[in-house]
Amino acid sequence: MNFALQNTLELLLIIGLGFLLQKKVAKQDLKGVKVLILSIALPAVIFVALLKIKLDSSLLIFPVLALAFNLIMLAASKYILGISLSKEQSAKKRTIMMLLPSLAPGLSCFPFLAIYLGDDSLALAALADVGNKIFVLIMLYMLAMNWYHLRSAQEGKPSTSNKLKSLGLSLLKEPINLVLIVGLLLLAFGLNLDSLPLFLKNTVLSVKTLMTPLVLLFIGMAVRIKSGEFGLILSLLVRRSGITFLISGIFVLLLPTLAAPLVLLLVVFPQSACSFWPFAHMSAVSSMEENDQQTEPTFDINFAVNILACSLPFSTILVIGIFSFSEVFVSPLTLLLIGAGMTIVSFLPYAIKKVKRIKSPEISGQYGTYVGLNTNHRSSEES
Repeated sequence: MNFALQNTLELLLIIGLGFLLQKKVAKQDLKGVKVLILSIALPAVIFVALLKIKLDSSLLIFPVLALAFNLIMLAASKYILGISLSKEQSAKKRTIMMLLPSLAPGLSCFPFLAIYLGDDSLALAALADVGNKIFVLIMLYMLAMNWYHLRSAQEGKPSTSNKLKSLGLSLLKEPINLVLIVGLLLLAFGLNLDSLPLFLKNTVLSVKTLMTPLVLLFIGMAVRIKSGEFGLILSLLVRRSGITFLISGIFVLLLPTLAAPLVLLLVVFPQSACSFWPFAHMSAVSSMEENDQQTEPTFDINFAVNILACSLPFSTILVIGIFSFSEVFVSPLTLLLIGAGMTIVSFLPYAIKKVKRIKSPEISGQYGTYVGLNTNHRSSEES
């Protein structure tokens, strides 16, 4: 059996086990599992991966590229992703602009990079995530606050300096970022994993093995997609993915000498699920608006929750699919074709609805005319 396919079946089986555990695990318990993954297992994996690479100034390109991608997607979310929503749905449009450009590779990308591409690619992805963190923690917060102040009913605008300071501290307090800092410092002094005391090295390696099964079980247990807005959200996620494939295809086309693992990294990393941090910013704005007694909220929080619920399983399936057929996704032409196809398909429901709306007044008008003619005909006969 093909190695990638075998790995995929193993991953899907563990996800399936997690899905079967849904009834036995409460939503509150999932928070503990998530903390365990993001605070212990994943930092250990990233730490080991970092200490296996050679520090080079050229690696700075990865966070820069990630930040550039975020900014491109922010523009796309305004002019392309949210185009299928009406002007009256401005809260949803702002919600889309906050969520869809963001990335959360910790659960939807890093575990699969470690399995399919190894520690080197995982380390590069962790470095790229630094640029993404700057975007989701700082830039999106500033954007959310800007919208809040513009729409605020109060004259006095509270200072955001304290909030920005707390966000900066949260960057430093987050285990993954601490691991990145410590790992980079060790590399700067010429140290690696073998330089650590044996007990510490073995502890980190033992904790590292927890990540993959924990993440896959978590994905299976966390999938609880609500109906209602599912069609709209699915079309938005497909459109986001299509645009991402187009961007990746352009990058790969411009850099034809890249090795296959780097190409797959460029393809897979941007396909990560939407980040939770923008939702945290939106929730903060929502609570402030409740205090201000604003009747029209800046963001649609329920819509945001549904996007997050759909985003993780969607990205997981997509990433596994890419790795399962990796030889297909290393071609820039294929990436561009898939991206264009997905983008076009995502607009079909919107186009069909628009055509129906245009036709329905015409049909009703014709029907009214027909009825009117019949009425006149009958009245003339009666007279």
